Amino acid sequence: MNAETHGRVHMREQPGPQVEIQGPRIERADEVLTPLALQLLGSLHRRFNGRRLELLEARVRRQAAFDAGELPDFLAATAELRAADWRIAPVPADLIDRRVEITGPVDRKMIINALNAPVQAFMADFEDSCAPTWDNIIQGQVNLLDAVRRTISYQDPSTSKVYRLAERTATLIVRPRGWHLAEKHVRINGGEAVSGALFDFALFLANNHEALARRGTGPYFYLPKIESHLEARLWNEVFIAAQDALGVARGTIKATVLIETILAAFEMDEILYELREHSAGLNCGRWDYIFSFIKKFRNRGDFLLPDRAAVTMERHFLKSYVDLLIRTCHRRGAHAMGGMAAQIPIRDDPQANAIAMARVRADKLREARAGHDGTWVAHPGLATVARAAFDEVMSGPNQLAVRRDEVQVSARDLLTVPEGEITEEGVRGCIRVGVQYLESWLRGNGCVPLYHLMEDAATAEICRAQLWQWLHHGARTSDGTPVSVERFDRLLTEELSRIHEEVGAARLTGGVFPTAARLFEQMTKSESFPEFLTIPAYELLS
Repeated sequence: MNAETHGRVHMREQPGPQVEIQGPRIERADEVLTPLALQLLGSLHRRFNGRRLELLEARVRRQAAFDAGELPDFLAATAELRAADWRIAPVPADLIDRRVEITGPVDRKMIINALNAPVQAFMADFEDSCAPTWDNIIQGQVNLLDAVRRTISYQDPSTSKVYRLAERTATLIVRPRGWHLAEKHVRINGGEAVSGALFDFALFLANNHEALARRGTGPYFYLPKIESHLEARLWNEVFIAAQDALGVARGTIKATVLIETILAAFEMDEILYELREHSAGLNCGRWDYIFSFIKKFRNRGDFLLPDRAAVTMERHFLKSYVDLLIRTCHRRGAHAMGGMAAQIPIRDDPQANAIAMARVRADKLREARAGHDGTWVAHPGLATVARAAFDEVMSGPNQLAVRRDEVQVSARDLLTVPEGEITEEGVRGCIRVGVQYLESWLRGNGCVPLYHLMEDAATAEICRAQLWQWLHHGARTSDGTPVSVERFDRLLTEELSRIHEEVGAARLTGGVFPTAARLFEQMTKSESFPEFLTIPAYELLS
């Protein structure tokens, strides 16, 4: 399928690049792979893909500097910008109150339930909770097309129950993939794979901006995995080009940036400034942030983290990151969004469920008292708990007036390594969760409940990164025993046996479980650290 000229897209470069679809035929794909969407995608690729690749190369060079002993700091070149008095543009009415946002993948039932949940917004996710099979990506765009037009419905094949949108629904926000991910099923001029980020963005915007405007809302996005203000600048340039091409007023697009890398934490002001016409705030993406902390300093023996369960938001480096984000956002008139509590309702154990809900409530109260304007939940059953916590603290639609002027955060604060034990149970847990998540991802499911927690790619990355870090630095567990290759192999075998008992022999020996276990083992033992779990795993997806 090739892009065709469409009168509403005003392209300066003619003729445009050929956009070729190489994925399998998906039902209703032609409704989202429209000439308008593909022409916009081709134009954005031609103008911005080179710069995207340059920025990814800059990540590699910066990592080499960290490997050589350098540490990040606030940028001297932008000190005047940080000191200056400026604010982002006002946000639309439906983004003023964001006290509870639900997140989840773009499958049909999830979209309906999330939009119907008692929350202010729903982040439809093409990224960490979505395994990017071609079917998931295209059906996700079809589902959002129907949701925007309020024609979406779903009939459960096991119960025949029909799901439809309620009269009142949450505000829709879309998270495209990060700059580092490609969409292998779409090629430009028969060769270059397009950026997954540009693909997700271009299709949703081109196909839905008019329908969104008719309903009094707009194209709103969450931007993941950004590592510098230059990467935010690229997004801003993409927004301007796309709005101009579609005849949409500049500033219509609004984007919230996830501060989920340690490097972005040093450039929050700069990121808001680059996107100031299109900004809707920043979000504490806590799980990816922890993963990034491990990844960037992976070759330093003095940056070993304890068990994942011990790395809580009360730890100094994480509390400092939260305080700095809130102070920075509110100084600039931007929303400061809280992160995800991993707990989910436990339906078959009332006592365990009460403990889990108490943890969620405590986490959300912590966020609200710190000055956050809203938070995330992963399950509709958590919405009322989160809402009650924020209602207890917030008297208005947000806390932009809570300036946090007393906050002073240094580079040392952001880089303070938390103390704590590495335990054998912590090692086993990383293996057990990492393998099972990867197996589920390879089957096309990127959002997986495991042991009463909702796991996505970010939490699986923590498991994989911690194991690599502990193994390659010969970390010792609390009993004094080093995490060696031999010990890892033994624990992997034992944990696979435990998984066998939990999920059954058929699933463990058939399907993709052996592939998942082998890939997880290879990435953990690899001499060099693979930057993202999802890049080699993506090659195994259809």
